Amino acid sequence: MIYDDTQCQLGEGPLWHPTRGQLFWFDILGQRLHTRTQHWQFDTYVSAAGWVDDTTLIVASARALHRFDITTGDHREICALDADNAATRSNDGRADPQGGFWIGTMGINAEDGAGAIYRYYKGALRRLFAPITISNAICFAPDGKTAYFTDTPTQKIMRVGLDADGWPLGDPVLHIDLRGTDLRPDGAVVDAAGNLWNAQWGAGRVAGYGPDGRFIAAYHFAARQTSCPAFGGPDFQSLFCTSAAVGLPRDDTQGKTFQTQTNITGQPEHRVTL
Repeated sequence: MIYDDTQCQLGEGPLWHPTRGQLFWFDILGQRLHTRTQHWQFDTYVSAAGWVDDTTLIVASARALHRFDITTGDHREICALDADNAATRSNDGRADPQGGFWIGTMGINAEDGAGAIYRYYKGALRRLFAPITISNAICFAPDGKTAYFTDTPTQKIMRVGLDADGWPLGDPVLHIDLRGTDLRPDGAVVDAAGNLWNAQWGAGRVAGYGPDGRFIAAYHFAARQTSCPAFGGPDFQSLFCTSAAVGLPRDDTQGKTFQTQTNITGQPEHRVTL
């Protein structure tokens, strides 16, 4: 079912705020942050968020991470993000169980290798992985010991171990291999049981994979360009999914945000420690 009729050119970054019981999401190309019945306009691309407290989000833009006040709409810069590179913007991002915020960047025109994946933790931003062409699928195992991510054109979802403070241990290894298929991994989230649920661009679905990387099941949506999932609702069993209308023939369904009820319990999104 359609959760919200707002049509996004590039819907992304759905975040169920666990203390507010409220879904937020972005239209990257529209430079907007959305929630039901309200939106906030920015003067640059915005793409991902984490929650800090009941009234505060951390929001990633093309040039910075921002502290955003939900009540007033005011925002101020926390730190720069690729500020000296006009060719890139932020893309996928999510908070880890240790309170860090991971954010990927990419070329505005998806230039090969223009992006990277960063982590903001306790006041400092550090680059973790580069080069990245289209950063996506940043998500975390419930125990905080594993992170996942993809560079979408590679069709490989990677995993890497994390130390007690949430920093990567060693080199990433292959977790899910979609090479040889038409599936393009986009945003992802991990449920409470440790299964990874990945929106697959162009396939109109969110597909689930077990901790061993094996396919479990898929939920299908009316929009072709499914971009990122989120679990929410009072029991965290509602699966939300953003989508994108960009590049498609005019259609009233594409670019909207969807919701379906599942028998899966998601993780509440982790709180960011600024």
